[in-house]
Amino acid sequence: MNKLSHDAVRQALALLEGWEYRDDRGGLIQREFRFPDFATAFGFMTKMADYSETINHHPEWFNVYNRVTVTLTTHDAGGLTQKDLDWARESDRHTQ
Repeated sequence: MNKLSHDAVRQALALLEGWEYRDDRGGLIQREFRFPDFATAFGFMTKMADYSETINHHPEWFNVYNRVTVTLTTHDAGGLTQKDLDWARESDRHTQ
């Protein structure tokens, strides 16, 4: 999978709510999700774990009670790829 250009990432981020770009590690996006309680946060992680297995792309994430912080980058490509953006879109769909 090929690393996306800065223009492609900028255009995609305009359509993704709450995701922030950072130059670290060749480029990554991050978002903190907040849920009503731990069970809802854990349910989100379970749904996204299933999706991650389906597309063979796994996030870096951290959970504390009702918060899930997600970092997306593709290590093999040295930055962001379409898989990262697809994962972000799918996660947004599960929080609406």
